[in-house]
Amino acid sequence: MNRQLLLYIVLAVIIAFLPAMGGYPIFLMKVMCYALFACAFNLLLGYTGLLSFGHAAFLGLAAYACGQSLAVWGWPTAGGLLFGTASAALLGLIFGLLSIRRSGIYFAMITLALSQMLFFYFLQAKFTGGEDGLQGIPRGSMFGLDLSEDINLYYVVMGVFFIGYAIIWRAVHSPFGQALKAIRENEPRMISLGYNVDRFKLLAFVLSAALAGLAGATKSLVFVSATLSDATWQMSGMVILMTLIGGMGTLTGPVLGAIIVVMLENKVGEFGRFLVQETGIEWFRILGESVTIVIGLIFILCVMAFRRGIVGEFLHYRRMRRSTSAR
Repeated sequence: MNRQLLLYIVLAVIIAFLPAMGGYPIFLMKVMCYALFACAFNLLLGYTGLLSFGHAAFLGLAAYACGQSLAVWGWPTAGGLLFGTASAALLGLIFGLLSIRRSGIYFAMITLALSQMLFFYFLQAKFTGGEDGLQGIPRGSMFGLDLSEDINLYYVVMGVFFIGYAIIWRAVHSPFGQALKAIRENEPRMISLGYNVDRFKLLAFVLSAALAGLAGATKSLVFVSATLSDATWQMSGMVILMTLIGGMGTLTGPVLGAIIVVMLENKVGEFGRFLVQETGIEWFRILGESVTIVIGLIFILCVMAFRRGIVGEFLHYRRMRRSTSAR
């Protein structure tokens, strides 16, 4: 455990110095927001075994709630973040109560239906700005830092990410987390042992929704806007993709998956232009317009070659080596 803690400290130091090493703060903050979103989703899918097709609803609601409280009501930044997180947690409680008694594809379809209902509400509601979104969200200040400066906001977002990650780490390594894993592996046995399985599932759903909301509220500060794209079913599919590519049921897998997907979204076009310059083949120019195809091909490759995800396969390989050497 001490080695793991030391590794986290080293990674935190590296992340803290990334802007000084030439990293673009907005891009890095986007990665951290999506990484937290993916980790929150993984708590539900990877550790509880519940596949939600509507997790973007929590990301989108928190972004709008935070933006409304800051831009319209004039709340302080910390209050806006907390309000966005609490709104997502409340929505998670409502969604959970309506869907938690179902499992498998039925649970997934209920969450998708509820998410789409909320999406169409956002589309028509006046406070969201419709297709234009809620623009001009003020960043304000926190801890005496002027968050209009990207570098100051970067360290606040970094702090938010590590707080969210620490909550997930603690939940997974607690008796609550062990019960979630047991429910994922053998729910009937947990029921026979006297556990209130539905209550555990509901708590996991609400916690996952709250952390997804924290990611959404933070993202609205980074981009000073909240848009419909945060609440679409495509966003729900994207977070599933991040989790599966990185490795569900692992703590670092969703982070790696988020890094891969966000980098592809932002860098595939640049890579295509580079190939055009080097080869003279104009076809490579359309790579930037075909990001979803590239991501889809990578997903197919991961499913065929890394069924446990990248981190999952690595951990499985390491366990196999240890068991072989122990013999």
